Amino acid sequence: MKHTATSIRPFIGAKDFEVSRSFYSYLGFEETVLSNNMSAFRIGKLAFYLQAYYVKDWVDNTMIFLEVDDVTRYWNELLEMNLPERFEGVRLTPIREYDWGKECFLHDPSGILWHFGQFSDLN
Repeated sequence: MKHTATSIRPFIGAKDFEVSRSFYSYLGFEETVLSNNMSAFRIGKLAFYLQAYYVKDWVDNTMIFLEVDDVTRYWNELLEMNLPERFEGVRLTPIREYDWGKECFLHDPSGILWHFGQFSDLN
């Protein structure tokens, strides 16, 4: 295939669509309502689709990796937001270091696992 890709946008589910919409807006994503059961959430040029659709096995196995420029700063900002106290079901896991770089983790209110990572200079 000889074409240029310009973005990739995963579709993720929500156990409670309104709670998830509030959660992602609170995280700093900009919402564009597409219909009464789907929104696009954007941060910079990156985006994903949030659906008012929930299948436990699907959501429990959904992971998204978001590369950030400074995972330590990102982690500290996540802590300051008190997400587990504001949104039921949200969990944070501290930074882990690997040979490729480091990452921290966030489970959203539905159980979607977000990896916020920073690659080392070697990658």
